[in-house]
Amino acid sequence: MTGTSAALTPPADAIPPVRHPDAPAPGEPLGAHYEYCFGCGGGQPHGLHLEARAGEGVTVTAEFTVTPDHQGAPGLAHGGVLATALDETLGSLNWLLRVIAVTGRLETDFRRPVPVGTVLHLEAEVTAVHGRKIFSTAVGRIGGPEGPVAVRADALFIEVKVDHFIDNGRPEEIQAAMSDPDQVRRARAFEVNP
Repeated sequence: MTGTSAALTPPADAIPPVRHPDAPAPGEPLGAHYEYCFGCGGGQPHGLHLEARAGEGVTVTAEFTVTPDHQGAPGLAHGGVLATALDETLGSLNWLLRVIAVTGRLETDFRRPVPVGTVLHLEAEVTAVHGRKIFSTAVGRIGGPEGPVAVRADALFIEVKVDHFIDNGRPEEIQAAMSDPDQVRRARAFEVNP
């Protein structure tokens, strides 16, 4: 990506990311981290319904189909929706590290329009870790993993404690998520929200 800000450049003493030993296996679907997430949740009728899979190392792949609900200009995906797809894919990386992290900064580069009906294929990877900071990058391609690049992003995620959500989220949703008897769904509900 060109013009990336200094805030998204890992410092010289940053370390390579390490995939958590309990991370999902390469190729395994990650599923929705929260049913009502606009990016990946099935409970959002107009959401992206983005489907991510664990990749090798600290990488994920994902895809979503641009529907008429996602358009900005007639027949084209809204830029904010494309940025959301990048952010959701980048946030999914944190499940491979097994940390709770939120988006601190996201810089996008829009290369070409994405028509309604397009399947956008996304690839993301963590490039470095420095304390609580997680540096990552993503690319979205039209029509397939080798298709033309439509969007790119660099991001900085910040590791947080679950209290970030408890203190700032709406109490009804926080309580419902924390009461889920499924331990994995309970943990995943708080992994990538801003």
